[in-house]
Amino acid sequence: MKADRLVATLLILQAKGRVTAGQLAEELEISVRTARRDLEALAMSGVPVYPQPGRGGGWTLIGGAKTDLTGLTESEARAMFGAIGATTVASAPLTAALRKLAQALPEEFRAEAERATDSIVVDPTGWGRVTLSEQANFLETLQEAVIKQRQVRLGYAGSGKPASVRIVHPLGLVIKAGIWYLIAGTARIDESDSGRRTFRLSRITSAILLEADAVRPDDFDLEQAWSEVTEAVQEAKNTTKAILTAQPWTLGPLRHIFGRRLQVGDKNEDGHYQLVIAGLSPPILASELAGFGSALAVTAPVAIQLELARIGHELCASYSQ
Repeated sequence: MKADRLVATLLILQAKGRVTAGQLAEELEISVRTARRDLEALAMSGVPVYPQPGRGGGWTLIGGAKTDLTGLTESEARAMFGAIGATTVASAPLTAALRKLAQALPEEFRAEAERATDSIVVDPTGWGRVTLSEQANFLETLQEAVIKQRQVRLGYAGSGKPASVRIVHPLGLVIKAGIWYLIAGTARIDESDSGRRTFRLSRITSAILLEADAVRPDDFDLEQAWSEVTEAVQEAKNTTKAILTAQPWTLGPLRHIFGRRLQVGDKNEDGHYQLVIAGLSPPILASELAGFGSALAVTAPVAIQLELARIGHELCASYSQ
């Protein structure tokens, strides 16, 4: 049987004491035959799981196995769920499996296990440049703060700035291209610079867990918050602006490619639209626009026009007969 189903089956048995093959199949979204085979495999392997026939029967953990089966303490359960979230790119099946595992945990730390499954986002994409993994300072403390919803006294030194201290309300952790980030609500000790901020863990100089509860908005979504952060970063980098006109049929593909980098203006008398598109640099932006050929006409800046001319010249030299 699969390892994830093994753990799920054991934890469900621990939480409920007795289940039928049908109930287990419904919990794990597998067939009744597979559930029965898994239970039989557990029994044959030495786990004290026994079937009880008849009305009201099912599969039961015998003796002290109900409380001693996993041996998980609160901190161990938190570590288990946090480690899974930190090392795996989230997918719909995995998220569903983790939630089922959390539901099967003993009630005294089920809520924290559920928060642990939502405490970390793994972003597999890079920043558009080569980056190396950094030291994740105070990662364990910050993960505990997120899960336990506790405030943290945070020392932080921004790029080229001296360290400052502030009280933060940790909301979630993100790892992107080997770099860890903390998203938190924050206010400096002098009550300035308040609001939601993103902190790079390699620049954190101290992190002290406080007794005070952290404030977490009811509608906060970590993945959405991180998406907003990455969009803001990309927007800040896209300082090159191409001014151009475009044939109407290009608007759909351009919106798909450039998203928020595209601004659509008025329609000209000839039926073409006035556009502004942001990019990282003239060479990169020219390469993105070149595939549309004469359907786009860049009017400024000259640097992009020259790059398009260079691309066209090279293609003609390569493919002309």
